[in-house]
Amino acid sequence: MSIQSLRISDSIDEVIEKYSKMVYRLALAYVKAAHDAEDVFQEVFLRYISKPRIFENEEHRKAWLIRVTINRCKSHLSSSWLRKTVPLDSTLAYEDEIANDLSEYLALLPEKYRPIIHLFYCEEMTTKQISEILHVKESTVRSWLARARAILRDKLKGNYQYE
Repeated sequence: MSIQSLRISDSIDEVIEKYSKMVYRLALAYVKAAHDAEDVFQEVFLRYISKPRIFENEEHRKAWLIRVTINRCKSHLSSSWLRKTVPLDSTLAYEDEIANDLSEYLALLPEKYRPIIHLFYCEEMTTKQISEILHVKESTVRSWLARARAILRDKLKGNYQYE
């Protein structure tokens, strides 16, 4: 099997169209600001375009994009420039109400839990897939999911009436 046969070939436009929402939503979940998520989005796809990579399959490409998105978000949040700025209050409306609610809830979580919740609920990835992408044990992912749910449950207590 040659290296060419391993390369999953899609045009750049097709890849961007297919994964743009996923990358943007993950970035937004992580950095919490639309303009910062747009910057991360652009950086991720510039990396994708600038240096052609070999992907074994579509799952490999998706995992690479998720990993790069998370890494770019971490770099963005740790930049000295960002620490010297004051964020503007901006809200972004998603196409559906559930995504809007999830966006608000993700903002309530500590930074390290946001991508886990997003990948699990929005991208419908398994804990095994998330652990492989984030390079952590599957039990760690399950633990983080449980902690994130507990944090959300505590913060949202009283917002809903249970019968």
